[in-house]
Amino acid sequence: MSAAGRILFSVVAIVVVVLAAGVWILRGPGPMGFADGPKVALTDYKAGDPTGTPASLAKASLVERGAYLARAADCMVCHTSAGGRAYAGGLGFRLPFGTLYSTNITPDKETGIGNYSDQDFLNAVHRGIRRDGARLYPAMPFTSYSTMTDADALAIKAYLFSLPPVHAPAPDNTLGFPFNQRWTLNFWSVLFNRDTRFEPDSSKTPEWNRGAYLAEALAHCGECHTPRNLAFALDNRRKFAGAVTAGWRAFNISSDKSTGIGGWRDDDLIAYLSIGHADGHGTASGPMGEAVDRSFSQLAPEDIRAVVAYLRSVPAMASPDLPASPAPPAPASHKQGGGTSDPRGKMVFEGACASCHGWSGESAISPFATLTGAEAVNDPGATNVAQIVISGTERHTQGAVSMPAFGGAYSDVEIAAVANYVTARFGSKGSGLTAQDVAELRKQTSR
Repeated sequence: MSAAGRILFSVVAIVVVVLAAGVWILRGPGPMGFADGPKVALTDYKAGDPTGTPASLAKASLVERGAYLARAADCMVCHTSAGGRAYAGGLGFRLPFGTLYSTNITPDKETGIGNYSDQDFLNAVHRGIRRDGARLYPAMPFTSYSTMTDADALAIKAYLFSLPPVHAPAPDNTLGFPFNQRWTLNFWSVLFNRDTRFEPDSSKTPEWNRGAYLAEALAHCGECHTPRNLAFALDNRRKFAGAVTAGWRAFNISSDKSTGIGGWRDDDLIAYLSIGHADGHGTASGPMGEAVDRSFSQLAPEDIRAVVAYLRSVPAMASPDLPASPAPPAPASHKQGGGTSDPRGKMVFEGACASCHGWSGESAISPFATLTGAEAVNDPGATNVAQIVISGTERHTQGAVSMPAFGGAYSDVEIAAVANYVTARFGSKGSGLTAQDVAELRKQTSR
């Protein structure tokens, strides 16, 4: 080989190595990469089957099992628009580059999935490929669902096909270039969709493996709680460290004791997932409130405990912008302490909030309305506080209380002021939201 040829070969080799390293760094580990025990094929796992439905549904019909799995996978929330028919799609996901609408997954043959074969359905769920061969956007969490077994996916299909068909064409997406080019998702999927089914960790307990399957393959917790990389794929090097999704902050659920859930008691976590509230930690709102109402609250108690067991094992990832501990209760008198120098925040709180939440943050109406200790008011970004004021909280779990939306009653300036007042009075550090911040939050909500 000539000297020029050797130089060219060396340059090409270096480029290939650099590109490969870049891909490896960008792709990162899989969602269960932190668990270093030996993985085995599901058929070789001797401690029971962590997939499927709980033992209480062992003799249930395929449709009944599929209904349970569909609830665990939270399918209805994303595929149902506000005021729309269940599973008929049309919910808009407002992204920085446009709006993406969920599709109709009822068995309607024209606008839904009524013509999908079993393989078509598996291709969509596991690989993000529609029946016509076009790629699905990863707002459909197929990178998480790819871990689901074929049997469970097809049980969900059986349930969906048992529903009445709804003729409901999805609105046209409004994504800007180049995000409106579906063909580019071929490359994205090659990089970020491993398309592998769940493999139990033989060094862990059956409960841990059941929790891993529920959290990763079905409930897809990471889709909201794990930060994303530059390519909008999950960055599992910071697994469950928290992220802002659809305009709401999904908090840190790693085992970090200060800013994650490492300091929560098991009973607190079970209560939060079961009813959407844990004393001293706050109440689920926004997308998490929907996840509790439509999914977690309807799971078997043993499945909730399994999810908790799995979450306990996720390595601690600190959130440096969050306080290490919540603030103590505020003074009961509205004339004492706390708040901000902007009088509008206190005025709005007094007129719209104090009667339910109390001046001390300890609600006399319901524990669900107590602000003391809530993660939302201890977030110096005040993202969820502002969103709760804008959108309210519509809860459906038994015992939960809802809050009306005030987004139409108050201006962006007033909402920023009351959010700053609430975090300063009841949280560890006051926020500095502006009217522009609130306007941006309004744009991001899906409902």
